[in-house]
Amino acid sequence: MFRLYYAPGTCALATHIALEEAGAPYEAVLVDFRSQAQRSREYLAVNPKGRVPALVTESGTLTETPALFCYLTQRFPNAEIAPLEDPFALAQVQEFNSYLCSTVHVAHAHRMRGKRWADDAAAIEAMKRKVPSNVTECFELIEHKLLKCPWVMGERYTICDPYLFTIASWIEGDGVDTAKVPRVIEHCRRMLTRPAVQRAVAAEGIQIL
Repeated sequence: MFRLYYAPGTCALATHIALEEAGAPYEAVLVDFRSQAQRSREYLAVNPKGRVPALVTESGTLTETPALFCYLTQRFPNAEIAPLEDPFALAQVQEFNSYLCSTVHVAHAHRMRGKRWADDAAAIEAMKRKVPSNVTECFELIEHKLLKCPWVMGERYTICDPYLFTIASWIEGDGVDTAKVPRVIEHCRRMLTRPAVQRAVAAEGIQIL
């Protein structure tokens, strides 16, 4: 059985959903960010990065959402949550998820994690002020160029969908006018009709939309 370390309101939700979609046996373990449990000696022994998600497998521990997706799609190919049979389509899935990981999530993180990039208080405040425009720009690109509908890759549901769903759940807090991205919002609503998503969201005790 796998062990997923998560915290509500983080990108760990995407892996939580993927585990449910794959039908994988797992235990979800809460890491309480309010008490700084991610910095505890016990958790750092699991994930020295002090972040979530972390997935403990029989072969060792994996971190970083795209890596966890890659692992789950190959461990559970019958779930068909990635186009493993098509190298180009699989690369497109990786391309989209890499954009969410390296660009969109980072743009979001400047709202509350500015100290990762600067010590000067004025610089940190300047980064916060840029978040609405930067995240809006990211989601307008997704809205108009990358989201094919009904799912990210078109007719086929893939691991892109829980990842977009998770990060899109943050955009109102980032100051994005959701009226500008109606297809993204509709994607979120469509995701909430899936039993795997409902189970993961309920397990984490969060409310989306």
